[in-house]
Amino acid sequence: MRPAPLLAVCALTASTVLVAGCGTQDPASGSRAASGSPTCTSRPPVGEPAELKRDGVTVLGQDCGPSASARTKFQITNAEAEPFSYTVSFQVLNGAGEVVSTLRRTVASVPPGRTVQDTVALGDVPDAGARVRIGKVRAIPADEASETSAKCPPSGMRVTTDEGDAAMGLRVVGMHLINCGTGVVRTDGYPRLQLLDERRRPVTGVRILDGTGAISTAGGPDTPPRPVTLRPGETASASLMWRNTTESGTPVNIPYVRVTVKPGSPTAIVTPELDLGTTGRLGVGPWTKDRASRPTPADSLGGGRPSRPSPSPEE
Repeated sequence: MRPAPLLAVCALTASTVLVAGCGTQDPASGSRAASGSPTCTSRPPVGEPAELKRDGVTVLGQDCGPSASARTKFQITNAEAEPFSYTVSFQVLNGAGEVVSTLRRTVASVPPGRTVQDTVALGDVPDAGARVRIGKVRAIPADEASETSAKCPPSGMRVTTDEGDAAMGLRVVGMHLINCGTGVVRTDGYPRLQLLDERRRPVTGVRILDGTGAISTAGGPDTPPRPVTLRPGETASASLMWRNTTESGTPVNIPYVRVTVKPGSPTAIVTPELDLGTTGRLGVGPWTKDRASRPTPADSLGGGRPSRPSPSPEE
């Protein structure tokens, strides 16, 4: 008796695009998987419009990558008057509608008025009812997007943030300054911050404090700012600290922060995703030189959120 065909989960598309099993022939590429091994097919997007199109990003459907791997195809349209860099988060949901993973893809420096296409690999698909939706889109003017730029900014300074720590309503995010240029970078104070909303408009009503001691003393007393000298490849860090307590009033969420390393320096926009609750306060620590003398080449080029390095006494 001939055994029943083996069904396999191999296809996903973004923003509620259904995943389906396929045979052994890939009609998109014409390639054939090994005997008994599934492959994927191209599929149009399926799902709610709000999950398929958001903030200039449109899901186009499922595509097939090398070795018949499933991937989501999408496009980004820059309707602004200047180049923008985009970071898109896609959420992978199982058949029960639970988020099982989040995928991020950055497309740097999309020209004004242009539409570009890209794909994101989906990895292992959890089950036949799985789907993908757009989680969020973060768009930054290309000349301020040092965190996601493939090249060192003209200033020679790259600013990034890490994933941060959270415990009992206390939030701490590390901000990192990397000298990715060929000259010396000097600073001797606190990073200057401008808080921006979802549309990158300034947010008022939040006190930005020099030091973090007024938020929590868990990290010890505030350290006064000291002169910091960074040679090429060296790094410094500063802490952002807040509480996300929510009482009366409307909670304040800050996706974007514009950073000035020192007076007169070019600005950079990072995305620490500050959930300030109704506290109305954000503590900022001073720049402190890190123990590690040089970052890895990948850190110098950016494209990801680094782990928080350890500070060291200044030279």
